[in-house]
Amino acid sequence: MGWTLGRYFFFRYVTITIWFFVGLLALVFLIDFTELSGRTTGLPGFTYGTAFAISGLRMPMIMLQTVPFVGLFSAMATLVSLNRRYELVIARSAGVSAWQFLLPCCIGALLFGVLSVGVINPMAAYAFSWSEKMETQLRSGKSNTVSADAEPWIRQKTSSGDTIIGARAILNQGLEMADAAFFVLNPQGDIVERKDAAHAYLRDGYWELQNVKVFRDGNIQSVATDRIPTDLKPEFVQERLARPETIPFYDLPGKIEVARSFGLKANAFAMQFDSLVALPFLLVAMTLIAATVSMRFARMGQSATMILGGVLAGFLLYVVTVLVKAFGVAGFVPTVVAAWVPVVVAMFFGVTFLLYKEDG
Repeated sequence: MGWTLGRYFFFRYVTITIWFFVGLLALVFLIDFTELSGRTTGLPGFTYGTAFAISGLRMPMIMLQTVPFVGLFSAMATLVSLNRRYELVIARSAGVSAWQFLLPCCIGALLFGVLSVGVINPMAAYAFSWSEKMETQLRSGKSNTVSADAEPWIRQKTSSGDTIIGARAILNQGLEMADAAFFVLNPQGDIVERKDAAHAYLRDGYWELQNVKVFRDGNIQSVATDRIPTDLKPEFVQERLARPETIPFYDLPGKIEVARSFGLKANAFAMQFDSLVALPFLLVAMTLIAATVSMRFARMGQSATMILGGVLAGFLLYVVTVLVKAFGVAGFVPTVVAAWVPVVVAMFFGVTFLLYKEDG
């Protein structure tokens, strides 16, 4: 296949991918903006401009989760459109094999994955952190209470006793908490004091609390600032509290190395890193799955059932990927294996099917 035809197939895939991505972005933004406005309309200081900004900052993180589906649907749409215009029929009659005209789509999917990991992921991590801070500031002052199902809760041990810590929102990769509650225990394990803070910051050797309400012996006292001693290291708090999705791809290796130097497994960070490394090849696997049901659509008169089968196969691959990822985070399987096994199996399935249909 010549450079001109290959370039034509490649840019057709790129154009359709961009349209799918932009269309899905607009739809997701409208849904998120509507839902966020409904939840925060009654809060003091609410404006539609603030809700618009928060939703806009969330979009890179949400769209990063949809990348596998964008890759699947764009590959299917590209091949179906080429078939309906009989362009693939003409290419085959000229001696171009299925592997040759699939190569530009696979290269496009690989580059789309690299762009998602190298550009969208860091942007999504920083933008999502800003959106969390903005929403926390919007909600501040309404309530300092922490519900019983607040997640996660951590327990720190010091020479003066244990402290159970919970928060409504975790910010700055786990080093800052909003609407935090500290339950101070005596050596016998009884709660002797509770401190509710609008904000809590992890410093060197202590938690710095701001806008604090202290509950002790049935009395309530309000103080501007307070401190609670801690032996927790920032690396431990980040490993326990920070969501791996909020850490940029380029920072993950350093976080993993530091966490493991403190004796922590850091499975969540390692799983996130390995999953991002495997993402470009997952998109290639999605393209091969799309090819199994889309290449002969016009010529062989395939029904919509076959296309639906391709969509279901792509969703099944995504579900299996998420399931195996959970096993990797839990430590049941190595994170590298959990990230790559679904990709390799999907590629083998696509290649085997195409070999049987095209060359068999």
